[in-house]
Amino acid sequence: MPGCQHAAMLDLTAIAGTDPTTVYRPRDGIYATDLLIAGLCHFDVFTWLDGHPVDLAGLCLGLGLATRPADVMVTLFSAMNLIEPHAGRLRCTALAREHLVAGSPYFLGPYYASLKERTAVKEMVEVLRTGKPANWGSRKEGSWATAMLDPAFADQFTAAMDCRGVHLGGAIARAVDLGGRRRLLDIAGGSGVYACSLVAHHPGLEATVLERPPVDAVCRRAVTARGFLGTGPGRVAVVAGDMFRDPWPTGHDVHLLSNVLHDWDEPTVRGLLAAAFAALAPGGLLLVHGAHLDADKRGPLPVAAYSVMLMHGCEGRCYSQGELAEWMHAIGFRDARCTPTAADRSVICAHKPIG
Repeated sequence: MPGCQHAAMLDLTAIAGTDPTTVYRPRDGIYATDLLIAGLCHFDVFTWLDGHPVDLAGLCLGLGLATRPADVMVTLFSAMNLIEPHAGRLRCTALAREHLVAGSPYFLGPYYASLKERTAVKEMVEVLRTGKPANWGSRKEGSWATAMLDPAFADQFTAAMDCRGVHLGGAIARAVDLGGRRRLLDIAGGSGVYACSLVAHHPGLEATVLERPPVDAVCRRAVTARGFLGTGPGRVAVVAGDMFRDPWPTGHDVHLLSNVLHDWDEPTVRGLLAAAFAALAPGGLLLVHGAHLDADKRGPLPVAAYSVMLMHGCEGRCYSQGELAEWMHAIGFRDARCTPTAADRSVICAHKPIG
């Protein structure tokens, strides 16, 4: 698999000698500045909001914004200390009123306006207006989901996620208690690096990765290169299937959704959680890994910035710990708890009752 040959021979139980979080953040937050420029220079959000304190729905109505990207924008600006809630409405902070509201002697609008014609900014404006994601990485054609049907793009994208997963997979494995668990299903598991990390850290555990073609072939090659392909304890099998259309394999007492839910909108996320509940064995454990916002959706800033990338190129965003716990509970899961892992990520663990 391109870019991952060196990782294939790595001991997945090893721990890096340095913390790469500051290296992750520039890539993960690369679109956040474009969203700030779009909001400031194309919609004049702060000047408008300073004169019209409203809730999210009122902001969308007043400025012609779609709800999903507006939600991401408000979360980012809240994390940047530019917007704050007050009596059920949104208002500018002192920082925003002084530097981002037109008419202030310290207004910085012109400073940003010189960058308003950047391609990514124009894409962001369109996403804000329509709610529809732009092409991934400003590709000329094809959404991210469509692009993943192309074997060359699928191979490239999966390799990118694989090298990230070498660090993050070990962090998940060290953060969760899988004592007594026997079979794990990794839904839309990409290269299988998370499944491999978990079986490497937890003797007695076996895993199955569910991936749709052509990614299943990429996964099978990667798992083989790492020496984990097979069935039984300490091994990882790969099953071809579309998580939206095909039945999920049953008989597993752990389900892993790693970096999956944030790609999709709320109704789809609820549907995936319901599918997990239906297929998971009674008494089973659900692991939802990714970048999660705080319960109040006002940070942390690195996660709010990462959410912009997801909003720009996918149909989803980063969800808060509170949102996911609420949806899990409504479906039937219990005891949802969030544990930090690494690089601004965390894992939410919830149980399916036995009876």
